[in-house]
Amino acid sequence: MSLGYTESLYLLPFDHRGSYVTGMFHFKPPLTADEHDRVVRSKRLIYEGFRQALAGPVPVGAAGILVDEEFGADILRDAAASGYVTAISVEKSGSDEFQFEYGDAFAAHLEAFKPTFAKVLVRYNPEGDAALNQRQTARLKQLSEHCRSADQRFMFELLVPATKAQMESVRADKNAYDEQLRPALMRQTIRSLQDAGVEPDVWKIEGLERMEDCERLVEIARRDGRGDVGCIVLGRGADETKVIHWLKTAASVPGFIGFAVGRTTFWDAVEGFESKALTREDAVSQVAKRYGEWVEIYENARHSLTSPSRAATKNIVTGGPPWR
Repeated sequence: MSLGYTESLYLLPFDHRGSYVTGMFHFKPPLTADEHDRVVRSKRLIYEGFRQALAGPVPVGAAGILVDEEFGADILRDAAASGYVTAISVEKSGSDEFQFEYGDAFAAHLEAFKPTFAKVLVRYNPEGDAALNQRQTARLKQLSEHCRSADQRFMFELLVPATKAQMESVRADKNAYDEQLRPALMRQTIRSLQDAGVEPDVWKIEGLERMEDCERLVEIARRDGRGDVGCIVLGRGADETKVIHWLKTAASVPGFIGFAVGRTTFWDAVEGFESKALTREDAVSQVAKRYGEWVEIYENARHSLTSPSRAATKNIVTGGPPWR
């Protein structure tokens, strides 16, 4: 299997575990059997919304789900049997340091489900704890090498949390960190991991404010013969206006092939159902509608690449009122 993935990829991620269990349900692990089943049923609701969206404008070949084995095993099997793109998380939930969810048995779990992508979420700051970065890199190389040898595609979700010194340098302004420091730190991280032998097919990255930052990131992701490696933008649980801006910005840059927007898609719907403010049918439809909206926004922005000039494209990406 050659490195990279160039097909459009519109991912609905609902592999959230620790934060989902505590934030949505206020459960404290270990869960009882009834609590576990309630979480499973809620993820089934999200999956039903995904499937409903496929009857609308969402292109089936580009649609995919990212879900965990713990609460979504049956969903993964059904999605694979239905021919959808699937991704399964391999990292331990809630850990600041990347660890395999199933330790040395991670490969057997991947083999059991045969997902399109093995996905890993990693918090990595190149100016952070050097020993931590070294330990994580060793495990990531192990995963990358396994995926290459097993013909398993590999998706890397990169988060770059700020160090204390970095936040002090921008006077604790999170937006300033995101705009002024994070883009370069992301590029530095990708380069370092590539040099260490970590080779994802797709980089799943935090949204970038400027088109030029997206372009520079793609250049790093695709350097030195990695021309088919794709990038997708994640939603980071942000509000609608911010997510729309990130989608439009990324969609107008060749090399970005799609998105992964989870909590902003499903949280209100699941919360509404759990609080009995929404029927299950309405909650499913709300997930479907929101997921379909992201697809339409992304595809419309991507088509703007054919506009007469780059300046016009930038105006389309950054201007205008929030889409509703």
